[in-house]
Amino acid sequence: MAVKRVRFTFPEDLIKEPLIHNLGHEFRVITNVRMADVDEKTGWVLLELEGEPGEIERSLAWAQQKGVRIDPVAGDIVEG
Repeated sequence: MAVKRVRFTFPEDLIKEPLIHNLGHEFRVITNVRMADVDEKTGWVLLELEGEPGEIERSLAWAQQKGVRIDPVAGDIVEG
């Protein structure tokens, strides 16, 4: 098992899509939302993915293909 922390930034047309849920279901990775700021036009999520390394990478490639911008997150994530 591996853990990877990333920031998803959603374009306006994807804000209402259940991408994080679908990602976890389709790729069998655990999706832990650590922080988020989402409204009807913009949104970002700090996400911690846990699972097999290959599945995590496949899930991120899938999300990018859908139009999500993905940036790495370094350091600890503090829940608030």
